Amino acid sequence: MLEIKDKQFYMDGKPFTIYSGAIHYFRTFPEYWEDRLLKLKKAGFNTVETYVCWNLHEPKPTEFDFSGILDIERFVETAQKIGLYCIVRPGPYICAEWDFGGFPAWLLQDKNMQIRCMYPDYIACVDRFYKELLSRLVPHLQSNGGNIIAMQIENEYGSYGNDKEYLRHIESLMRECGVDCLLFTSDGNWKNMLSGGSLPDIFKVLNFGSKAKTAFGCMKDFENDGPNMCGEFWCGWFDAWRGIHHTRNHEEIVKEVKDFLDIGASFNFYMFHGGTNFGFTAGANHNPGKAYEPDVTSYDYCALLNEWGDYTPAYHAVRKLLCEKQGIDTGELPPSPRLQSIGKVELTQSASLFENIDNIGEKHRAPVPEGMEYFGQNFGMIYYETVLEGKYDIARLTFKDVHDYGHVYIDGELKKIIDRTIYTKPQKHILPSILGKHDGEDDGVSVLMPPINGKKKIGVLVDTFGRVNYGEKIIDRKGISDIFIGDQRQMGYDVWTLPLDNLDRLEYAELSGLKHKNCPVFLKGTFAADSKADCFIHLDGFTKGYVFVNGFNLGRYWSVGPQKSLYLPGVLLKDENEIVILETEKYSKPCVEITDKHELG
Repeated sequence: MLEIKDKQFYMDGKPFTIYSGAIHYFRTFPEYWEDRLLKLKKAGFNTVETYVCWNLHEPKPTEFDFSGILDIERFVETAQKIGLYCIVRPGPYICAEWDFGGFPAWLLQDKNMQIRCMYPDYIACVDRFYKELLSRLVPHLQSNGGNIIAMQIENEYGSYGNDKEYLRHIESLMRECGVDCLLFTSDGNWKNMLSGGSLPDIFKVLNFGSKAKTAFGCMKDFENDGPNMCGEFWCGWFDAWRGIHHTRNHEEIVKEVKDFLDIGASFNFYMFHGGTNFGFTAGANHNPGKAYEPDVTSYDYCALLNEWGDYTPAYHAVRKLLCEKQGIDTGELPPSPRLQSIGKVELTQSASLFENIDNIGEKHRAPVPEGMEYFGQNFGMIYYETVLEGKYDIARLTFKDVHDYGHVYIDGELKKIIDRTIYTKPQKHILPSILGKHDGEDDGVSVLMPPINGKKKIGVLVDTFGRVNYGEKIIDRKGISDIFIGDQRQMGYDVWTLPLDNLDRLEYAELSGLKHKNCPVFLKGTFAADSKADCFIHLDGFTKGYVFVNGFNLGRYWSVGPQKSLYLPGVLLKDENEIVILETEKYSKPCVEITDKHELG
């Protein structure tokens, strides 16, 4: 059993240091878990750490899913079979560059929802989920013959709040559910964060990416009977659309690890293997004074294993260091993942989104626009349509809280694209004119409407990015909140929810003629694969959208970069395969290429 004595970890009565690496089971297919965990073990690590994603485990209230890629018990058991201990961080908030920080979107149906505090309805949902989750994890605790040696209370709570009653509730809930292993809190290495996020009698770990020899200095003013431990050593960083691909020199990483070893500190590499934000799961940041920044599909993170599980120079350098420190024979490594090139794939059929909106969407009537969460939708797109009727002078149509990427149509004609990554950029103050803006000025969220006498149909198709996963703007409902004609609020809407999880209902036609290039459009093709080796889909000439292979949503693509191709795990492949691309903007030719090369950055 893991225990703390004399400011040191002991395992079964012997001094012990935790060398842990983070692998999120929900970002890697189960068929690859053993490979990734074995590579962790072979690099000299003795523990694997994972978050738990509440939003996927409970997609609807009281409906739980622990199957397939969500089978956390299988993941923990696989780690034990390989000889690894396990640290579980069950949240309920996880951050993790994951949509809404791991919270289920249906929490936002309550317009008064308050998270990460003692708000009664929130606490009731947390209690229900924890009881379901922990009933599955308690049998895998070390005290019950399993390999789970520690669990976290909340996550970096001092970066958000300071409700100690809430932290105590999470602690008590875990104990009541039978969790008898070491509990800990984690926060950044700053007194303010530790003050808000820690509990006096609970073991504390720090999260940081450099300067281990001095980072623990902030702990001297806090009670902590345990050894120094970095709960997240950030060996890399995540990428956002319109940004750069983050990398870190492996020599710099080795230097930091040497510092940990020199001071005898335990650590958890975040990430050892990042994996992929499949589907709509990638999160976003929207920090004060900065623009909204959604994360890309890849969660490469400059981790020791790359997105598809192959070795990096940092892996070999850290492995050498850890194995030498522990006197471990390095031995032979598992093989690198197999890759394949399939070549060009023609997309021969098309289906207009608007012509199929009643096939794949659910229609609702609402007096004012509501976010998708109001209608019980977690992910995807949403379309609003309203009719403006009367005699109006020239006016400005303003679209409020477009989250996140809106196509504005007037009488079926595309008039504007509203991009949250653009309109939230800090703007210089400009004095308003009689129309609310200077003539011809584009404020990013409005269009100038000419005089009308009769009716105008206004439509807004909203494509979503990730919900904010960190900070004060984490309550991030998707869709729009209002349309104004000058100062007048537009009323009466038809709303179609489009979760994009039922594409088998699309009605396709053969792709020919320019009319089929009208976007948004679904394009479909087929291709053969003679192996289940991994590969990458390149989308040259496409602009923005999603890729589905054999019904599985691989994630978002966007030509703004830095990510230029999508990872296609070989386990999804069959002899004959179907690929569907939803292109929302424009494309130059109906063809993609599938190769063994990844473009990131």
